[in-house]
Amino acid sequence: MSRHDAIKRFHEGGDDLVSDGPAAELPVPDSDVPMVSRSVRLPVETYERVREAAEARGIGVTTLMRQWIEAGLADLDDSATVSLADVRRAIAALAHPTAA
Repeated sequence: MSRHDAIKRFHEGGDDLVSDGPAAELPVPDSDVPMVSRSVRLPVETYERVREAAEARGIGVTTLMRQWIEAGLADLDDSATVSLADVRRAIAALAHPTAA
């Protein structure tokens, strides 16, 4: 079928143009908050470092980037956003100071 014929059938209501194959499996959003998609250009080396950091944390690249952006914005507002692991390390270091 030519492109012209397919377009004509589509506009006439031909419903056999859509495949009856299995339904597409869409990724589950990681948030209930409405999101805005933006494109960010990164050097390959930077992207690979971000990807590795996200993989090590067991989260997606965009989730990690969003966390970093939110932490940076919180710093601008003088509201602290720190990871629980960082807090625990700081407390442990205070509880057991090393000889300098």
